[in-house]
Amino acid sequence: MQIPPSNVSGLAGLQSAQSGLTQATIDVAKPASVDVKTDAARPVEDVDKTQALVSAIEAGQQGEAAVEVIATSSENLGTIINLEV
Repeated sequence: MQIPPSNVSGLAGLQSAQSGLTQATIDVAKPASVDVKTDAARPVEDVDKTQALVSAIEAGQQGEAAVEVIATSSENLGTIINLEV
């Protein structure tokens, strides 16, 4: 089993967070449709706005964690390069 470099893992986490945040914002922005018979608004595809907002927060936190992974990887690489033999 091959273990990917930490900067690649961080980038993959950042891309995943971006996708999750995009989907969450789409879910939050979905308009309510109107039921013609009762003239009452009902959500399109019954999207739970609260869950979508929680997903947006989770995606933001995932993105922050991925940025920390990338920063730590960069710092470690810089330390290795600066070592004197």
